[in-house]
Amino acid sequence: MQDAAAIPAPITLFLIDDHTLLRRGLVALLGQHVDLQVVGEAGDAGEALRLVPLLRPQVILLDNHLPGVRGVDAIAGLREASPDSRIVMLTVSEDGADLAAALQRGAQGYLLKTIDGDLLAEAVRRAASGEPVVSPEMMGKLVAAFQSQGVPEPAPAPAAAEEPGTPLSPREEDVLREIARGASNKEIARTLDIAETTVKIHVQHILRKLGLSSRVQAAVYASDRQRPVE
Repeated sequence: MQDAAAIPAPITLFLIDDHTLLRRGLVALLGQHVDLQVVGEAGDAGEALRLVPLLRPQVILLDNHLPGVRGVDAIAGLREASPDSRIVMLTVSEDGADLAAALQRGAQGYLLKTIDGDLLAEAVRRAASGEPVVSPEMMGKLVAAFQSQGVPEPAPAPAAAEEPGTPLSPREEDVLREIARGASNKEIARTLDIAETTVKIHVQHILRKLGLSSRVQAAVYASDRQRPVE
């Protein structure tokens, strides 16, 4: 008999969406994964702010269209109510300004409701581990939002072994292209036929060489570099 202590506790989630039917669907969908557990839900920001501090979920899935308030405007209050929770927008909004505002205010990710169920589950796992998650189809709009609105980016991480400005190796270029597609470390490892730990090392080197502090910044950088010069 397997030791119960050896089985990892499931990732806990809280759903915030004003459509009851959609919440029911998400509960059923995410419930198919033994490592994910929906511990609570709310139909508006006020109800969420009452429940989240009690439940302390690891991940909050937040819609942007809520009664009386936009989801992006509720992020600050949710972060204050449960500082350790990762907030991921799950919305129909493809507005680049909403995307940029959500990330600027501390959201861990921004996903469209058209996402496949298995991909949503994987994105939740990545967000719970501290990895930014953004729907690949939103990457171009993320670049445009940073460029047009001048949204401030986080301060770059201090250089370590590689100085900023050092050229990327061919393999690091490969990894950077995959990051721009929104691929996870596991997906990059599978695509490039290398170990996932090797991918993590490449990502660290890329951030240091480019003077960046997050995968989202790296994705923006890569997408921007691929844009044709007008």
